[in-house]
Amino acid sequence: MEGGAHGFDGSAFRECFSLSWRNPYVLRLAFSAGIGGLLFGYDTGVISGALLYIRDDFRSVDKNTWLQEMIVSMAVAGAIIGAAVGGWTNDRFGRRTSILVADLLFFAGAVVMASATGPVQLVVGRVFVGLGVGMASMTAPLYISEASPARIRGALVSTNGFLITGGQFLSYLINLAFTKAPGTWRWMLGVAGLPAVFQFVLMLFLPESPRWLYRKGRVEEAEAILRKIYMAEEEVTREMQELKESVEAEARERGSSEKVSLTALVKTPTVRRALVAGVGLQVFQQLVGINTVMYYSPSIVQLAGFASNQTALALSLVTSGLNALGSIVSIYFIDRTGRRKLLVISLVGVIASLALLSAVFHQTTTHSPAVGSADTRHFDGSLTCPDYRTSSSGWDCTRCLKASSTECGFCASGAGSKLLPGACLLSNATVRDACHGEGRLWYTRGCPSRYGWLAMVGLALYIAFFSPGMGTVPWIVNSEIYPLRHRGVCGGVAATANWVSNLVVAQSFLTLTGAIGPAWTFLIFGCLSVAALAFVLVCVPETKGLPIEEVEKMLEKREVRLKFWAPRGRGSKNDGV
Repeated sequence: MEGGAHGFDGSAFRECFSLSWRNPYVLRLAFSAGIGGLLFGYDTGVISGALLYIRDDFRSVDKNTWLQEMIVSMAVAGAIIGAAVGGWTNDRFGRRTSILVADLLFFAGAVVMASATGPVQLVVGRVFVGLGVGMASMTAPLYISEASPARIRGALVSTNGFLITGGQFLSYLINLAFTKAPGTWRWMLGVAGLPAVFQFVLMLFLPESPRWLYRKGRVEEAEAILRKIYMAEEEVTREMQELKESVEAEARERGSSEKVSLTALVKTPTVRRALVAGVGLQVFQQLVGINTVMYYSPSIVQLAGFASNQTALALSLVTSGLNALGSIVSIYFIDRTGRRKLLVISLVGVIASLALLSAVFHQTTTHSPAVGSADTRHFDGSLTCPDYRTSSSGWDCTRCLKASSTECGFCASGAGSKLLPGACLLSNATVRDACHGEGRLWYTRGCPSRYGWLAMVGLALYIAFFSPGMGTVPWIVNSEIYPLRHRGVCGGVAATANWVSNLVVAQSFLTLTGAIGPAWTFLIFGCLSVAALAFVLVCVPETKGLPIEEVEKMLEKREVRLKFWAPRGRGSKNDGV
């Protein structure tokens, strides 16, 4: 059945460009809804740079790491609630209304944060933004999916993924643009209100999802919109017939009741199989470690041996740019290659990249430069790390940075190579300036390494493989795998699972690297990626080219196709289990 409903020999990527000339209405729907993805990406990415300046303005934030974590993580916590509530609002009030509500939340959050006079208002603003992010994360791809022709649905939904990563990249550029402006972080956080207003105005003039309208008995309105989406009369007729069959099947299954309970959903085999695939993909999207890279990439770069903050920020901008570029690749390949095959290729590359990162960080930590007693004595004795002063035998940079009694740093050798023995000193601004004053590099997170460039290669490969597959496909699959009646609720469950997993990974990464080291941390993510690959092969069906209503029929067969590379209809009868 793969692609059987719609014969399409060319690339969906080229088809999208062709469509802009033949029927721009569809692109207008997709890109208007996709602005929610831009806001999603911007608001999750901008805080990393804004926090540097928030700490300068509010001493209570600068001296309280727990409060800093609160400001960052409250958006994720709000997104969990927003995704859960968004599932209900999508089914009750519609996709378009949910996007409008999300825009109001984005705008309110931007205004509250930009005008904040203290950390409490910043936290409140982050909660508002998080609620909007949670609703937008599930509603935008759902709206695009239900308002797109089946043969290019994946490519159009991928535009939402591109706008998410584009929003993250834009946030880094905005941070750089406002570093010298008065108010710095207020501009960074307040700019998010502009696209929210723009999308709100656009959505006021766009229709509701035709499938939601049909489900609510507004058949004529649904048909009128489908006539604008599909140019051929036979396509409109087929879509209307499939919608009718879907709603009639739901009526036979559930009667006329409008109540939806999760318990009842799980007991329905078709919905249960869809939830396993959809929720599992969303959870594994986070468990393979993407937000350790997106939230903490400057820290990872420093752990790899790059001491300069400026270098770390610049290289982080590169990883964000690769993430956006990968989303463009996804738009090209998603309807040409298929969802499942793209996931498999993506995860194989992620596993290899994480293996490389684990090996590089193992070499970095086990072969770090030694601490030289002569080099340490070169500085004032009162500046020497207390633990090193007590016992100086067998010390290297890694042991210096892990000194237990107080924070210590490593001043690299000034003899022409940062890999030669250096000094283990107290970590404070005075000592850092003294080290820099002699033309040396000062390390507090990672150690000098000849393999640092390999870590950057590993990070680049990780993003390059993750973004086109695991970065976008889970959202696409969740926008098309659930039965029409339950699509909002199930999408909300999956999006909530994504944000809960996001919160767990984001809050545990720095703790893990401190406790077991970056090498073992990336190895754990690599093992979870292997589990994700097995899950995709066993539990995730291929939905490429299928009308949304036919996906449900496919799930009823409980088909497992291990030969994911073989097109349907051309494999042997043993392809499925």
